[in-house]
Amino acid sequence: MRHIASATFALCLATASAVQAEGTGGAIVVELFTSQGCSACPPADDFFADLAKDPDVIPLALHVDYWDYIGWEDKFGDPQFTARQKAYARAAGSRMIYTPQLIVGGQDRVEGNKPAEVEALIRRHLATGRAVSLTAMRKGDKVMITAEAKSAFSTPVRVELVRYRPEETVLIESGENEGKTITYSNIVTSWQPLGDWSGAAPLTIEAPAPGDDKAVVIVQSQGPAAILAAARVD
Repeated sequence: MRHIASATFALCLATASAVQAEGTGGAIVVELFTSQGCSACPPADDFFADLAKDPDVIPLALHVDYWDYIGWEDKFGDPQFTARQKAYARAAGSRMIYTPQLIVGGQDRVEGNKPAEVEALIRRHLATGRAVSLTAMRKGDKVMITAEAKSAFSTPVRVELVRYRPEETVLIESGENEGKTITYSNIVTSWQPLGDWSGAAPLTIEAPAPGDDKAVVIVQSQGPAAILAAARVD
């Protein structure tokens, strides 16, 4: 596990958030913050591949860019994902970020590769009722989204569209993982806010989703905080 403390920067450990399959928004989102340049990450990447087989979980791997300086530039790394991880840290009152780090349901942070702890958190989240019913379906190059809340929210929540690639194998030619060939799963390529929603009335929107990347729609409390619903668009 790698980490550093800084107001602007922090490092190594992983979490993933589970999200539900298309239809009801009841899957659990697990986010994994990882890097091809982090020697502690491959076991968490392997565990994440197993999570991707669970229909009750939507694993989303966000590759950060803050390890690129140590000898290998992560081809999936994006400063947007580093910023998201930092936002989670700030919301938790922390100045540290890690790889690998997993975030379950937008709430629970797990540093390092701890499958049993992550699986227990997923079970706990699955046992919790949903405040939002969410559906998302593809129509051509767009995603049609409908949602309904049991009651209005005290603070508007954010509706987001996430695009990802199901799998890609990479030969890492330098850095801490030099010589390793690693298969990555559910690699996030973009995380786009679509707008805020009060929950006072049902929501119906459409969003452009061109190309072959898979899509997930997420309804999340701002902070970022709890993920209230998520639906996979296949």
